[in-house]
Amino acid sequence: MNDKIHSSDPDTSGDGRESYGEELADEFMRSLREDLGRQVEEEIEEEAAAEYDEEEQTPLEETQGMGQKRKRRKKKYKALKIACGVFGVLVLALVFLVGTPPGRRLLIRIAVSYIDNNIGRGEVAATDENGEELTDADGNVIMEEERPNTHESPADARSEDYVTNIMLIGIESVLPGSRADTIMIASLDTRDDKIKLTSILRDTYVNIPGYGMSKINAAYGRGGITSMYETIESNFDIRLDGYVLVNFEGLEAIVDALGGVSIELTAEEAQYLNTTNYISNPEYRNVKEGVNLLNGNQVVGYCRVRKVATVGGANNDFGRTLRQRRVLTAIFEGYKSKGITELLGLMNTLLPYVTTDLTARQMENLLVDFIEEQITEIESLRIPAEGAYVGRNVEGAGSVLDPDLEANIQIMYEFIFGDESEEEETTAAE
Repeated sequence: MNDKIHSSDPDTSGDGRESYGEELADEFMRSLREDLGRQVEEEIEEEAAAEYDEEEQTPLEETQGMGQKRKRRKKKYKALKIACGVFGVLVLALVFLVGTPPGRRLLIRIAVSYIDNNIGRGEVAATDENGEELTDADGNVIMEEERPNTHESPADARSEDYVTNIMLIGIESVLPGSRADTIMIASLDTRDDKIKLTSILRDTYVNIPGYGMSKINAAYGRGGITSMYETIESNFDIRLDGYVLVNFEGLEAIVDALGGVSIELTAEEAQYLNTTNYISNPEYRNVKEGVNLLNGNQVVGYCRVRKVATVGGANNDFGRTLRQRRVLTAIFEGYKSKGITELLGLMNTLLPYVTTDLTARQMENLLVDFIEEQITEIESLRIPAEGAYVGRNVEGAGSVLDPDLEANIQIMYEFIFGDESEEEETTAAE
């Protein structure tokens, strides 16, 4: 496990569903109540002392003459001072929450606690103490909810403290045997303050541990998320810190909640989308050449196209993965412009469509890094890289992209970790 974020803190133990932010939130509210209580007590004590001093210095007959009127004024004045004190404490609390790193971290922790209790978790086979799968009376494997990040990466898989790598998987269906339609690695780089998207083409010909050589998108259908982890890490020597899975229905909801995304289409793309069933709802087959504000249903169709070239001329799976990266970039740009209040309001809509094994602590650290480092730049790469693969036909697999793994690993390391290329190293040495 990656020690930099795979924490063994108490909040991530057990089933991983504990609201680890509640303790900090309770502590903050308790402190706030104590401050308010002290403020009120101080105001009351000050007023009592002032009344005593006045009564000591004022003749009895004058005090009796002023009587009830002075008491009413003092009660109003006292109530006003207490209200001002309470308001002042609340303003200070708001400034703390929004204007300071500890305050923002508290807000993030409370939000993450909610996310952790409502986000989807995958299912895994239940096992006994010896690791053997448990079955019911009919011999069916018993499934249980996946615990947050119990995945173990190979000891020699590359990782760096300044980079967090999340595997992004897009699938058409959650039914058994489904293949991964989208495979990406989203890397949060806090050294260069960037988000980097690495697409892995689904026809990439690799070894799927336990199953042999095949296209990489078959790994999900063979062994689910576990197989996807093992396949990417073993072939590309990179450590993955977690995964996020979304199906087509989820992508549609995410885009619609944003109000659509702006995507530029070629004339050929527009005609293709309007005359095929890639846009599943016929009502939305009305896109045009140029920049379109696409809704969720249109975006799903756009992301699946591979038979016509996209803007820039990329075709086949190269164009398809480029479209997916463009959509994710547009989604990122749209959501980063929204305020935290608006984002919190979208949680109930979006969380049911997302499945992940990220722990609450990981989600908190990712959000804190993203917000405090003010990350606004996003870059993309696709693997296999140009010139680092051979296209060929393989019996039983069809048309594949046979990668030069060593070359692609080097290119991936340069992109994700910021390693110098061989050319740069040679120039530096000279």
